[in-house]
Amino acid sequence: MPRSNPRRTRRPSPVAAAVAAALVLVLAACGSRLPESDFEQSAPAPGAGGAPNANTASDVGVTPTEIRVGMIDTASGLLGGETFSGPMYGAQAFFKALNAKGGINGRTVKVVGCDDEGAGFVNQKCARRLVDDDKVFAFAGNSVYKYDGAEYVSAKGVPDVGGIPVGNAYDTYRHLYSLYGSNAPRDGKVGWNGTLYQNTAVYRYFKEKLGARTAAVVSYNQADSARYADSIADGLRAEGYTVLDKQVDFALANFDAAVADMRNRGVDIVFDSIDTRGNSLLCKAMDGAGLKVQAKVSTVQSQNALVKDEFADSPACRDSIYVTGTSRSYEDVGHPAVAEFREAMRTYFPDREDKMSQWTLEGWASARFLTDAIASCGADVTRACVEAFVDRPQGYDAHGLLVPVDFRPLTAEEVQRPAKWCINAVRWQDSAGNGRGGWVDQVPDMDANCFDVPSLPYKP
Repeated sequence: MPRSNPRRTRRPSPVAAAVAAALVLVLAACGSRLPESDFEQSAPAPGAGGAPNANTASDVGVTPTEIRVGMIDTASGLLGGETFSGPMYGAQAFFKALNAKGGINGRTVKVVGCDDEGAGFVNQKCARRLVDDDKVFAFAGNSVYKYDGAEYVSAKGVPDVGGIPVGNAYDTYRHLYSLYGSNAPRDGKVGWNGTLYQNTAVYRYFKEKLGARTAAVVSYNQADSARYADSIADGLRAEGYTVLDKQVDFALANFDAAVADMRNRGVDIVFDSIDTRGNSLLCKAMDGAGLKVQAKVSTVQSQNALVKDEFADSPACRDSIYVTGTSRSYEDVGHPAVAEFREAMRTYFPDREDKMSQWTLEGWASARFLTDAIASCGADVTRACVEAFVDRPQGYDAHGLLVPVDFRPLTAEEVQRPAKWCINAVRWQDSAGNGRGGWVDQVPDMDANCFDVPSLPYKP
């Protein structure tokens, strides 16, 4: 039986740090809906998947035969089409497959999407349009750079279930439920009066499993990047590592000099708070200097099928890339929930196979989370019923795709006490997939790969 983490705090967002470091300017953009044809699915025959005649128009966005679900994603614009769009495709695939089987108790799901193009003011427009004009019942599969519409969504009492937390909105507002869980009060202030907490399970894992002892933390001389690097360094030092802080200039990064010092200091593991391009240059410098490490640690956003191309110039470093997280790997096709996800992606988005990513699987898990919550309501589907399911004390694991997550509010004192935290870990290996390369599980069971560790405060 999966073990629930008794205390759920969120690690600082490396995605926000890396993207912010990569953006010198955020240009003005015009918002647009994603094409309706990308979302809509024809309704099944009457009576499929349940008994629609027993259903009523029980809440906003709910009719006897349909439930309207909103989806806001940064799918285009200055940040590029692949940076945040993975969860959107996963959630869409889930709802398409769900509708093909008859929907939820006789109701099909109509997804209404909006592309905010990475601009905060457009995100606000998307939120207002979907809530006020399209009358969506809830959100799923949200993945955005600047969730400026979060306060409005919360004020309107619209559940946002399983969103990908890039900023701090999911640790700030009621009715917003991150896919990774949160024990913050979510009372309109970030975390606990402006403070968040990160546990040290990742650093404990590499210390115990790989014997790593000397860590380098590479960052840019940019505020978000430096702030995230500081939080990594604090966690590493708490776990007894010797830490080498290496900050490089964002505009003229000298990775060769940084790597030379890392090699001279005996670094055996590398963490970072830089963007993908910077990471590829860092890895190239590591291979050029002959620096081999136990692990080059990256984040869930980097767990995708593009690694072999993105790190083409650094095969040795590439083979040492690890990703840690709290979801089951999209490569674990022996697990039935993963196999179901991959089959749906092949059916509805066959052109995404060579762009597969962990975030895509997590988008699928987000849609499943909302669907299970809706299904728990039977014929009388209401927002209050959905939130009662999500807020229940037992953790939710998306049919084995997630280390169980919960949303029980805890005090700052409770959060800081040592608690059991479970994580997954995968490693890129060129030899996997019959030589195509792929992510290989490094732990036999993510629900049993657990560590009793403290949580440390940091300022977002």
